[in-house]
Formats: sequence, C-alpha cells, structure tokens
Amino acid sequence: MLEAVRWLDQQGQDVQLHAHPETLPKSFWAQHRLAPSPSLMNQYKDQTRAEFVFRHFGKLISDVTGKPILAHRAGSFRWNALTIRALQAVGIPLSFNQSMRAALLKRCPTGQPDCLPYAWSNGTIEVPVTERFTPGMSDAKPDRWSSLTYPESSYFQYGSRPMTFWKDPLWSLPKVSVVLMHSWSLLDLDENGHFHYTNDRLLEGYRLFLQRVVKDYDVITTADFLDLQARGKIRLSRTVNLEQVETQV
Repeated sequence: MLEAVRWLDQQGQDVQLHAHPETLPKSFWAQHRLAPSPSLMNQYKDQTRAEFVFRHFGKLISDVTGKPILAHRAGSFRWNALTIRALQAVGIPLSFNQSMRAALLKRCPTGQPDCLPYAWSNGTIEVPVTERFTPGMSDAKPDRWSSLTYPESSYFQYGSRPMTFWKDPLWSLPKVSVVLMHSWSLLDLDENGHFHYTNDRLLEGYRLFLQRVVKDYDVITTADFLDLQARGKIRLSRTVNLEQVETQV
C-alpha cells in the first residue's frame, strides 16, 4: 500500500486517509495496548481510540508524501460524533463521510439530503458524497439514493448508475460534487472473486467520464478545496451542531 501511495504522490495525485480499522487483527490492537472492540468506527465510544487511528495511519501516508493529511473518509462511511471530534483534535480539517444511503443503512447517525458542504460546530468541514434521490418510493429507503460513482459497483447493496447524473436535464448537480471510486474501480473480477487488471477498457471509460465532468467542473484537490473555501469561492451551506448528532448515536 505504501508503494502505491508513493507512486500516486509522484504522479501528482492527492492521497488522503481512508481507513477500515475493523479489518485489523487483534494482535495489532494488543501491540498498541488497545482493546480490539468495538471494531466499527460508528460504534466507537472513546475519542482517544479514533484519534489513534487517524494519527497512526495518517502518519504512514505523510511519512511517504511529506504532506499533512487534510481529509478522511471512514470505511463504509462509518462515523459518529466522536470521530468528527477526533478529526478536529488531530488537525484533519475535512470529513468526506456524509451519505444519506449510509445513514439509512445505520452506518452513521445522520444524513443531509442536499449534498452541500457544511461546517460542524467544532470547525470540521463536511464534504458530502454526491447522491441523488430517485423518485417513486419513500426517501427513507436506501435503494432510493444512488451515488455519483465510476463505474457502477456491485459492492454496494444497491447499485449506482453514474451516467444518469449527467444525462438527466431535469436534475442539476451541486456546485461541489464528489465522484465515488474504489481501489478496484479500474479492475475486473475473476472467477475466484479477485480483482485484477485485464485491459484498458475501464481506464478509457474513466477518461471519457472525466471528459464529461470537466465540461461543468474543475477537478480539484483537498488543498484546493480548503484554499477556495478560505477565499469565499466555495461557501458552506450551514453549521450543524455536533451535539444533535450525539443524541442520535
């Protein structure tokens, strides 16, 4: 993974923190004198535990890139008020965790349906995943919310078709949009359930996808986002009180 981080950084990519601490073995937690549970970040009851995850794995990346960690996305969008407070405590200014679908799947305590960046009351800035509600059923069902993603992914319980976002003239994307991708987004699944690179088909598809995107958007890094927000070019829609989230845990 560190070799991949180094290569991405050398190619000018913006490498930030995405963590699935629930996959770590018990020996890892014992080595750092921490209990192995709760394993899922949305179930954390100790802010110190969340701060450790951010510092430990953020340092692994920063030691390679020489740059501070500016943003975090929790594995499977699993977060709670403690993890948002922990981000502020360790100096990570951006959270990319807001998702209506994740909230409805009980992976996090709340969701905001308008996809607009906002501030938490502790100063952490939330940049939501760009999602769209599909009419026809209750908006309280996860399968009615699809993410702007490339390509359509079988990983999710409910599929997301990215091209509908760009083809539908009746629905406009927000000023700031987040395209959701994964480490296997350019790979194919083999008969053994493993992802591997077979040809350039998905890579070329991604290039065509970006050609559509850049007609309406500038593609920016997390540092660009912070700079534009500080200069008033990106406006935060509101401030959300973290205490309200804590009552929903």
